[in-house]
Amino acid sequence: MTLVVPSILSADFARLGEQVREAAAAGADRLQIDVMDGRFVPNITVGPLVVEAVRRHTTLPLEAHLMIVEPERYLSDFASAGADVIIVHQEASPHLHRTIEQIRRLGKRTGVAINPATPLVVLQEVLNELDLVLCMTVDPGFGGQEFIRATLPKIERLRGMITQHGAGCDLEVDGGISAATAPLAVRAGANVLVAGSAVYGDPEGVAAGIARLRAALA
Repeated sequence: MTLVVPSILSADFARLGEQVREAAAAGADRLQIDVMDGRFVPNITVGPLVVEAVRRHTTLPLEAHLMIVEPERYLSDFASAGADVIIVHQEASPHLHRTIEQIRRLGKRTGVAINPATPLVVLQEVLNELDLVLCMTVDPGFGGQEFIRATLPKIERLRGMITQHGAGCDLEVDGGISAATAPLAVRAGANVLVAGSAVYGDPEGVAAGIARLRAALA
């Protein structure tokens, strides 16, 4: 089964609690909270306080996607705020194994993300330590970007790598996911889809956005 994970980056923050509840009622599998610091990526978004606020409005699992430098400094803050999965970027984590172990000691599921131009070989030594690998299908930093189709062969190779290593981790993709691109990502090997604009930007509402993604995968 393919999991659909709305990203609140595209939600209306003036009514965030309502939008979180709408996604849960529409059958979202979990929610992603995009954390950006203006340094690792050019945008600035939210921090642990928003994770804590979202946690009050849903029992769905929450992913904190940390697009920040020195993520190891903030892991305990996001864990305490209510994140169930903590995703760090390989490019921002020079001591990646130590960071993964720190997430695990906090009792959270471990995730590592890689950017479109980052080679898969950087994951080889940690793949069996992960619950989730996030293959970015846009360059991180902004919502509403167009899916980079050149990442499809990379997703295929990553699925093969997971199988070869006997790893039990999810393969998540994030960036430009819509009813048109979701089937392509799943055929390439993804089993978790993060979607922001396709869910929260749907003209007929959140439930319709999630339903369109599900229908495209049927």
